[in-house]
Amino acid sequence: MDNVLIIAEAGVNHNGDMVLAKELIDIAKESGADIVKFQSSKLDKLVSKTAEKASYQKVNTRDTSQSQYEMVKRLTFDLETVLEISEYSNKKGIKFLSTPFDIDSIQELLDNSLIDLIKIPSGEIVNLYYLEYISHLDLPVIMSTGMSYLSEIESALKILISNNLNLDDITILHCNTEYPTPMEDVNLKAMQTIGDAFKVDVGYSDHTLGIEVPIAAVAMGAKVIEKHFTIDRNMEGPDHAASLEPDELKLMVSGIRNIEKAISGTGIKQPSNSELKNIDIARKSLHTANPLRKGQSIVAKDIIPLRPGTGISPMDINKIIGLKVNRDISVGEVLKFEDFR
Repeated sequence: MDNVLIIAEAGVNHNGDMVLAKELIDIAKESGADIVKFQSSKLDKLVSKTAEKASYQKVNTRDTSQSQYEMVKRLTFDLETVLEISEYSNKKGIKFLSTPFDIDSIQELLDNSLIDLIKIPSGEIVNLYYLEYISHLDLPVIMSTGMSYLSEIESALKILISNNLNLDDITILHCNTEYPTPMEDVNLKAMQTIGDAFKVDVGYSDHTLGIEVPIAAVAMGAKVIEKHFTIDRNMEGPDHAASLEPDELKLMVSGIRNIEKAISGTGIKQPSNSELKNIDIARKSLHTANPLRKGQSIVAKDIIPLRPGTGISPMDINKIIGLKVNRDISVGEVLKFEDFR
């Protein structure tokens, strides 16, 4: 199987600070993630000046009076900064990606050769013109589906494949858009429902606390994992509280890579190469429980299954009951078929 694509979501956890953004890129690279992802938007194309913040944003930013517009403005990088952090990512050897939240941002990223992959955020899955615009691009698409009904995913897919795209170009991420997501709301089976319904590759964009759910998603067939990370979960900002800290991100990536190996087998149940050497050690074979004289007939009380398993299998005990031994055998010897006549 192809390796799971792991997207380390820096998002807006840079808090509007380019130095912090570069530190996040360093962390993503050191973790072993494939992509470090930020966000791009034109403020007036994203949010009105009167829009309220989500309840989790009010809590995590520790500010109930600030509008969503003001929050996003503080967390939005201009093109010059995006170009610099993209260049820094390239130097560090990790792929840069930015999620565009509007058509102008898509085009700006494309015009500056900043992306070769479109990541659709959950909130734009019901944005008709945005989806139509993407459908004309000859680029792979990863689409998050937080807050969505299956019917809304179907509608978005129909738009995306109405022009240059086909289903092979699209990966759909199951997602829950609550930061952090309660475990009882994860519903990982919905990821498989999406794959079965639309015959597309699926993945999971995670907002739970911890690393176990994305690792479980890989075991359940996820081809892409997206996870927020931060330098410090206690920092002020909308997404820090639901993000992994650096050591946790490393553990998640390592866990995913281990699970990839664990599920990559043939599915044939047979001893593996690594365990063949343990068969004789861990299994039992038939040994003598009593001394036997040449010509004596074996009865059940004369035999005991013991390790090692280098002799007759206990499964074959009935094949030797009643047979006569062809030599004197002391207590505790391993029995072989050649000991009988």
